Amino acid sequence: MNIYVILKQTFDTEEKINIENGHISEDGVQYVINPYDEYAVEEAIQIRNAHNGSVYVISVGPERSTEALRTALAMGADEAILISDDRIGSDEYTISKVLASYLSKQSVDLVLGGYFSVDSGGGQVAIRLAELLDLPHVGSVTELSISDGKATAVRDAEGDQEKLEVMLPALFTAQQGLNEPRYPSLPGIMKAKKKPFTQLSLDDLDISESELVAKTERKSISLPPEREEGKILSGEVSDQVQELVEQLKNKSRVI
Repeated sequence: MNIYVILKQTFDTEEKINIENGHISEDGVQYVINPYDEYAVEEAIQIRNAHNGSVYVISVGPERSTEALRTALAMGADEAILISDDRIGSDEYTISKVLASYLSKQSVDLVLGGYFSVDSGGGQVAIRLAELLDLPHVGSVTELSISDGKATAVRDAEGDQEKLEVMLPALFTAQQGLNEPRYPSLPGIMKAKKKPFTQLSLDDLDISESELVAKTERKSISLPPEREEGKILSGEVSDQVQELVEQLKNKSRVI
């Protein structure tokens, strides 16, 4: 079974975000595997261990994405592919087109990814990729089992659970609760250094730069307003209620 995991490197969720000249500063920032993609890597390894085959982790991004792919290899993935080229933008349409160009030439039984990216809040790449590859897609999966060329998935449907069966090949995106991602072990880190790692540019794919026109554009970026100091109301309960209503109505303007 050939299992591909689409993976993105993102800011560590503990990092403080700084904006300089309209851009997020990357100085001294720690990067990690997008947490939801990490669930996808773990699920791919478990399925590979149960059904044999290989796990390929693939990323479209800057050179620093190598670190995230190496981490996935240390977790247990078999091979890594990084497609890095300054001519490839970060728009989700563009990323899905590049991934589809590569994967359409591969033998694919299963594609896994996170259901959204914690840095941009975007969740379109996997869905667009499934459409481009003409694969069935199930999103926000919390359970996944494979048997006789068919996948049974339980997905989070806004608080409820929905159970679906689809034939393989298919694409699934991972939701929290699907599994507990393993930490890379020291032997795993050492083995990762010897595993196949392929680096490609746009020139290695059957797609031209003219096909990668972004469909979205970011106009500006800003931090949320700083939280104001809290206020403790005093006096009789009736007075506190009256003041609270006054604050909500005239200051916060939420009622």
